[in-house]
Amino acid sequence: MRYIGADLHKKSITFCVVETVGGKTVVHQRSRMQCCEVDRITEFLKSHVPYQITVEATIGYEWFALLAEQSAARVVLAHAGKLRVIADSTRKTDKVDAFVLAEFLAKDMIPEAWRPTPRVRQHRGLVRRRSKVQSRITCIKNTVRGVLTRYNADRESLFTKIGWQYVSKLDLLKEDMWVIEDLWEELGQCQTRLKKLDKRLDEFALTAPTREAEARAVLASMPGVGTVTIDTVLAELGDWQRFHNADTVVSFAGLDPGVRESDGRRKDMRLTKAGSPLLRWILIQLAHRMKRTTARWKTLFEKLAHRIGKKKATCAVARRLLLVIYAMLRDGRAYQMASVA
Repeated sequence: MRYIGADLHKKSITFCVVETVGGKTVVHQRSRMQCCEVDRITEFLKSHVPYQITVEATIGYEWFALLAEQSAARVVLAHAGKLRVIADSTRKTDKVDAFVLAEFLAKDMIPEAWRPTPRVRQHRGLVRRRSKVQSRITCIKNTVRGVLTRYNADRESLFTKIGWQYVSKLDLLKEDMWVIEDLWEELGQCQTRLKKLDKRLDEFALTAPTREAEARAVLASMPGVGTVTIDTVLAELGDWQRFHNADTVVSFAGLDPGVRESDGRRKDMRLTKAGSPLLRWILIQLAHRMKRTTARWKTLFEKLAHRIGKKKATCAVARRLLLVIYAMLRDGRAYQMASVA
C-alpha cells in the first residue's frame, strides 16, 4: 500500500508518495502539477493503485476528493487547523507539506475533518450568499445615514417610499445627492436579490429529507426562532450527530472562552472565535432577541450582566441557547421538552 500526501492550492498541487519499509517511511515519488491538468493527475493517481491519499480540508478540496475516490482505496480529509498544531515546522514549503501529509497518513495520525454532504454544501452556499447580501444592505443603509447625518437629516423610517420622498426634497450638495441616489438604486437591487434568495431557500426546505424536515419542525417550536435562524443553524452545523458532546458544538461555534494557565494560575480569555463565524453571529442575534422578548432569557441575561457585564452576558446567553438547540436536535424534542446536557 502506498500513501500519498496532496498539498492542494488554487492553481497547483504537489504530491508526495511514500511507502513503509521496515517501519520507516520512504519517499517513493514526488510530483507537482497544475490543477487544470486533470487527465495527468488522474493517470498519476492510477499509477499508484492501491493507495490511500489525504488532502487538507481547505477551500476547493471537493473536486480533488471526488477525482481521487475513483481509484483510491481511501481518501482522508485532513483537518487543517489540528494538523498544523501537531505538524508545526519552521520549514514551510509545498514539498514539505506534502511529505508531512503522506507520513502522517502512513502512520494513521491524520486528524480527520468532517466532509459535508452535497446537500449541506448547497445549503451553506445559499445561506452564506444570503448573509452577504444582507450585510451589503446594512452597509448601504449605514452609508446613507452617514451622509444625511452631516446635514442633520437622518430620520426614522428612512428606507420607505415616504422616506425617499423626504430625502429627494433635501437641499444637499450635488455630489452627495448623486451618491445617495446611487446607493438607493443598489439598495433596491439588493432587496430584490434577498427576496429571490429567501424564495430559493423556501424551495430548498421543501425538498428536505425526513431527518432535516423533523429538525426544522423541532427548531421552529422555539420562540424567537424564524426561518433565517433555522436555515443558518442547520446549514452551518451540518450533521449535528457528528458532535460528540455539548462542548464540541460550542467550540465549533467559537463561543467557548480561551484559557491561559501558568504556575497554577488560570485566566479565562476572550472567545476563541474558532469554527463558524456565521453560526456564532446568528446565535448572538438570537440572544439579543431572546433577552428582549422572553422572560426566562431576560432574567438569565440580567443576572449574568450584573456579574460579568452586558457583552459577556450576551455571549453566555448565546452559548446557553446553542446548548438548548443542540439538545433539541439530539433528542428530537420540541423546545419545552429539551434538556441541556
